[in-house]
Amino acid sequence: MNIPEHIAIIMDGNGRWAEQHKLSRSKGHEHGGKTVQRVIDLCIEKGVKWLTLYAFSTENWGRSKMEVTYLMRMLDKFLKQRLPEMMEKNVRLHAIGELHMLPDYCRKTLAKSIDATAGNTTLNVVLALSYGSRQEITAAARRLAEQVKTGTLSPDQITPELLGQQLYTAGMPDPDLMIRTSGEMRISNFLLWQLSYAELVITDVLWPDFGRAEFEAALQEFAGRHRRFGKR
Repeated sequence: MNIPEHIAIIMDGNGRWAEQHKLSRSKGHEHGGKTVQRVIDLCIEKGVKWLTLYAFSTENWGRSKMEVTYLMRMLDKFLKQRLPEMMEKNVRLHAIGELHMLPDYCRKTLAKSIDATAGNTTLNVVLALSYGSRQEITAAARRLAEQVKTGTLSPDQITPELLGQQLYTAGMPDPDLMIRTSGEMRISNFLLWQLSYAELVITDVLWPDFGRAEFEAALQEFAGRHRRFGKR
């Protein structure tokens, strides 16, 4: 089977899952966290090299203070608990987004995990945190504009490759496959530039219920696609 090098996932449906099971939203997020580890293990098993997870968007800051606080504490707890396992399984952690907006304790735990796993090579896990793709592209354009303003760059030197080097994902391969759970048919300001030629797979399954069967079905769907990249 043709396995994608890089899978990106919009992990949607924790809240709806909790409602269906008559549980609090926090319980939905808790079960969603368990799915993250399950998918990481599946990626290792299948030989996927990069996994990017849309963990917290810039828009998510608009949720209730109680929910945001819970999510930040859950992130901190997840990183602390999973660091030994990441080391054991040779997983390298990365993070993209407006990380300065995270609480200090989260940034410190995140930095510690990133530093500790820097030498690992089996799977790269990228957490998109306080991330918004329009904001990312705008910031990249602003940096190039500053270079033009100072005379170190001329406008005709700006290429897609040069702009790509200004994005959070510089040096990372673009996703080959993007999976979204919960059936929503949109990409929600996620990797707008990087998903240009990704194959999209949408599943109605809510994120806490996403497991081996759904993951393997997405891989089968990807393997059956003929990727033309606009050439024919």
